[in-house]
Amino acid sequence: MATTTDPRAGANSAARPPERSPAKGPNTAFRELRGQRSPGEFAAAVRRAAREIGEQVACDARYVGRVEAGEIRCPNYAYERVFRHMFPGLTLADMGFSSREAVRGRGARAGCGATPASAAHQQHPAPPCGTIHHEEDRNDEESDVLRRAFMTGGSATLAAVSLGLLPEYAGAAPQDRVHQSVRRVGEAEVGAVEEAVRRIRLLDDRHGANGLYRRAAQPLRTAYALLDAGTARRSTAERLHAGAGELAISVGWLAHDSGHYEEARSHYAEALATARLAGDPALEAHAFCNMSFLARDAGRPREALRAAQAGGRAARRLGSPRLLALLGLREAGGWAGLGDRGACEQSLARAHTLFARGPAERDPEWMTFFVEAELEMLEAQCWSALGDWSRAASHAHRAACLQDPHFARNLALYRAELADDLARAGSPTESAAAGHQVLDLLPEVQSTRIQAMLADTARILAPHANCPEVRTFLERRASV
Repeated sequence: MATTTDPRAGANSAARPPERSPAKGPNTAFRELRGQRSPGEFAAAVRRAAREIGEQVACDARYVGRVEAGEIRCPNYAYERVFRHMFPGLTLADMGFSSREAVRGRGARAGCGATPASAAHQQHPAPPCGTIHHEEDRNDEESDVLRRAFMTGGSATLAAVSLGLLPEYAGAAPQDRVHQSVRRVGEAEVGAVEEAVRRIRLLDDRHGANGLYRRAAQPLRTAYALLDAGTARRSTAERLHAGAGELAISVGWLAHDSGHYEEARSHYAEALATARLAGDPALEAHAFCNMSFLARDAGRPREALRAAQAGGRAARRLGSPRLLALLGLREAGGWAGLGDRGACEQSLARAHTLFARGPAERDPEWMTFFVEAELEMLEAQCWSALGDWSRAASHAHRAACLQDPHFARNLALYRAELADDLARAGSPTESAAAGHQVLDLLPEVQSTRIQAMLADTARILAPHANCPEVRTFLERRASV
């Protein structure tokens, strides 16, 4: 159906929504524009539309939810350009937003305690090319500092700057820095933790984990120091627990993808402990999902199976068939590692049935990566573990064909899986061709896991070095 795949579908032909007087409260006009798409699907459509016009925005389901709840009364300039591209002919008022002047005029800034620096920033709204844009918070200057900190990672790193702490405390330990500069944690600090999670995921999708892992550890320490500092409101505390736990999982994934398995295991365990302390089943399911993935990669299939099943028990309360499908695939991976083909096939069938139910309102925002391409990739890995190389290659090929080319890390991963499966299936020439496609992506993707997969493929192809295509691949990989 067109409205679920094309971010601009129906924009020209649909009846222009009635003009509304923008006011505080839910943005019903924007909710109508989303239509039948889930917040996660709509966020993906926003990101695709941004790429069409050369913008980059870190839109996710939470951002869409904030807009629809009326928390974001006017989008920043980057989002405005994207929304106008998606819905040509509509004004901000048509989309349910307040005017920029009403939200960020002189009176609004005076009421928020704006400084001359923030006013100067507002005079030059267009950000530099290549910057990732996020919604403008009440303090635009702080948001801009956060973005720059994430891109540059200066001496204060992300901990002191992006989490709203003063730079003069950058030399102190995270706990000291928090207690000296923040008496009570509020919206700004919690928002910065949530922003750190989004930022890490976005950069990982684009470039892989190796260049991010060490830089991401500092904001994680600060996030847990913020937890120790305490919050004034229970709702803020719940968001901070969830944000810190998700940040621990994100950093754990960076360690995982960089080959630091024990460090990854520690971060995932930290996230799980945070989930249980906070009574957060969504965070618990996410932690178990990643723990299962790590255990499978580390050669502990029974642990992978148990973690996936535990994640499934936590996820049953959440009303997300897609999450249950992903955990079913993790369980299938555990059964495949144990060599139980029948149990693996049962888990795969259950996962396909759940996936076919489609997205739901309660799908976690971190699951935006779980599209059909990822489903095919995870199934390919199951057949690979069972030694059915031809079947694995078929699914890996489909995953690579379905993957959005903008997500270079996943595309490189899927093609690396394809190259390995083809090599083991006795198709050295086709394997070398897929291997070349992975090498084409390595300048922008840094992933120890992908490099290790290519090394295994090269080892398998070495006896076929008399084939010109294979020899060229082996020589090229050796030189990288």
